[in-house]
Amino acid sequence: MAGIRAVSVFAAVAGLALAATACTGGGTTVKPAAHSASPTAKPAAGGSALAKPAPVVTITPASGATGVDPAKGITVTASGGTLKGVSVRTPGDQVSGLYSSGNRAWHTRWPLNVSQSYAVTATAVASDGTTVTKTSTFRTLTPAATFYTHIFEGYQLTYGVGMPIMLLFSMPIRDKAAVEASIELKTSKPVIGSWYWDGDEVLDFRPRDYWPAHTTVSFTGHFDGADAAPGVYGHHTLTQTFNIGDSVIAVASTRTHRTQIYINGHLRYNWPISSGRPGDDTPNGSYLTIEKENPVEMKGPGYDIMVPWSVRFTFSGDYYHDAYWSVGQQGFDNVSHGCVNLSPADAETYYNLAVPGHPVTITGSPRAGQWGNGWTEWFLTWKQYLKGSALHQAVVAGPTGSRFVDPATLPADTARAPLQTSAPGNANG
Repeated sequence: MAGIRAVSVFAAVAGLALAATACTGGGTTVKPAAHSASPTAKPAAGGSALAKPAPVVTITPASGATGVDPAKGITVTASGGTLKGVSVRTPGDQVSGLYSSGNRAWHTRWPLNVSQSYAVTATAVASDGTTVTKTSTFRTLTPAATFYTHIFEGYQLTYGVGMPIMLLFSMPIRDKAAVEASIELKTSKPVIGSWYWDGDEVLDFRPRDYWPAHTTVSFTGHFDGADAAPGVYGHHTLTQTFNIGDSVIAVASTRTHRTQIYINGHLRYNWPISSGRPGDDTPNGSYLTIEKENPVEMKGPGYDIMVPWSVRFTFSGDYYHDAYWSVGQQGFDNVSHGCVNLSPADAETYYNLAVPGHPVTITGSPRAGQWGNGWTEWFLTWKQYLKGSALHQAVVAGPTGSRFVDPATLPADTARAPLQTSAPGNANG
């Protein structure tokens, strides 16, 4: 399996402009430095002064290569000089790369496209000003098999502060580290998070703490050319932009029979509720709102009813919803079949607030929450979530992009539950 192909010494991103002139295969051009005559200059004793050798530029893949592995990218090195510029021309995705600290090497940041042609032009300069320009043209392989990726978030749609980025792959991913490393995030506000593999075909991103309200998130999966398994590569670059809206957080206690609704950090509502009766207890945990309908048909032993103002938070069918029939028990007894019963007015208010991804925390129940029964990413602590990353690294994102970092180098987390993050062990009560 291929590993991560980032070169550790590369520290700065170089934005590459498309070459303005045609590149020819394998050519090298040397341009001597211009020198003015000096009346006092003398040749060395016993002969003429020796000129310094011109820089040697090496481009990998070599010119004329075919069937190139796109996951390995392009490497350019300069011996006896420093790189003055590298440009890549291709009909495919624009190519960017990283220079080494001394500009003696350059490497592409993301995989190259499959089944694509590339023309590379690199110029190096020696200390005396002598420049060398070299070109290389090559073509990447056409893979035997490809995968594609679906992202849950919709274009320019709005989600809650707990919403994970959810990716579904069309086949099992074996080289998880390579695929994870090919993802870039841009966020309008600084965010720390991590990727988490839930099996071989699902990859989620969760912030360390809830997203900052009113954050714009741009996702780019540089999957075209990323190797998922031997002979299997991505064949498209996936992009999406979505928004995080207001912070709307619900906290319900099955013991006190009340739920609090916080909006942007402030307690807005404190409503009486009725949760699951004994045997049908509403499960503990920090969930997320999934979807809403008005009404929803709910069926069970002895009932089949259309329920207004229903907001789902588990796959098994737990909702915040209008329960006009139990208003007299709300605030006093638990009589539902597992849902959180609200008065008609309160249920309508919450329904109108709800978008996918709002945190919903249930406490005080004798029944533990079950992983995977809903979007349960917030059942896990930050340390537990990090263990799901194939890279075992955190992601630091901001307006200019993202980078992978050692989690030990992150600043201390000062977020507090339940308004900024979820509580450890929340699935158990």
